Amino acid sequence: MRVPFVPTDGCCAVCGRPCEGFAGTGGRAVCEECSGRSSAPHFDCAASAVRYEGTIREIIQGYKFNAHLWMRDDFADWLEAAVRTRFAVARVDVVLPMPVSLFHRLDRGYSQCSYIAKELARRIGRIYRPGVVVRCGHPRRQAGLDELSRRENVKGTFAVRRPELVRGRTVLVVDDVMTTGSTLSECARTLKEAGAWRVWCATIARSVRDG
Repeated sequence: MRVPFVPTDGCCAVCGRPCEGFAGTGGRAVCEECSGRSSAPHFDCAASAVRYEGTIREIIQGYKFNAHLWMRDDFADWLEAAVRTRFAVARVDVVLPMPVSLFHRLDRGYSQCSYIAKELARRIGRIYRPGVVVRCGHPRRQAGLDELSRRENVKGTFAVRRPELVRGRTVLVVDDVMTTGSTLSECARTLKEAGAWRVWCATIARSVRDG
């Protein structure tokens, strides 16, 4: 199987989406969405390992929804490579998994992001802190919503339980798939309101959809 890795070059310096971009601050290539004040995400930088397409999409959905947990090590390999390429890992203070709702945790019996985040933290030698940021409320599923609806749908859906663990620190949030980045952006906004200095995001896959 050919793994469609996200290229290390030609990606937006903020959201990590492959794009032509333009020279922004410091000569970085930034996509049109991330350059706009109203559309720019709240996280500082994001990276994804592979493109969410074809067989990879099926494999990730199997892991996420059907407990195909034997893929954990492969996902961790891909994600570690992306994180080490994109970020200065020594500057990461704490690694957090993207929290799942209580309903999904009970329905699936596990948190798919926690497995990957914990293993990634171990590999890069950083602190892993589950449960620092939690879901609250019950928004609709993001699938099928346009970008604006996605942003509105996730507003106020996160809370930070222990702000002292993120205050003044660089936080790396680990998620499975990034589409528009709305969920990660809202999570980053909540973390920054709790005092986080920088929020970086890493996902196994990046949707190939535009926007």
